[in-house]
Amino acid sequence: MKIHHIAYAVTSIEKSKVRFEELGYESTQTEPMNDDFRNIRILFMIQKESKTLIELVEPLNDKSPITSLCQKMHGCASPYHICYEVENLEDALSKLKLKGYLITQKPAPAVAIEGKNVAFLFQKDVGIIELVEAL
Repeated sequence: MKIHHIAYAVTSIEKSKVRFEELGYESTQTEPMNDDFRNIRILFMIQKESKTLIELVEPLNDKSPITSLCQKMHGCASPYHICYEVENLEDALSKLKLKGYLITQKPAPAVAIEGKNVAFLFQKDVGIIELVEAL
């Protein structure tokens, strides 16, 4: 597995985008993209020097998991998951389940990652991770 991106929960993509630009990041998209399935709005940015990819994730509505996360953290902009790229999503999920990871969101296409299937897992000593299949 290799790191694909680090996701930040934010209350405003526009405000956070400006701050990340100050740190040398630039947007990889012209506009944020809505993921209606997950009730989120997404913007990917890349750090020019290190080529580190981040994902700014803003809630679309109160049904979004980001809404409750931001409420618990008394505001936002905080990393909340790391996404790992895997060769075979089903294989990786099976192996991680055997190691005690809980699947919190079954594989489904991610509009912001070229429609590739992604899944989310949780493990109490690691937190939330996302897996994306490298096709």
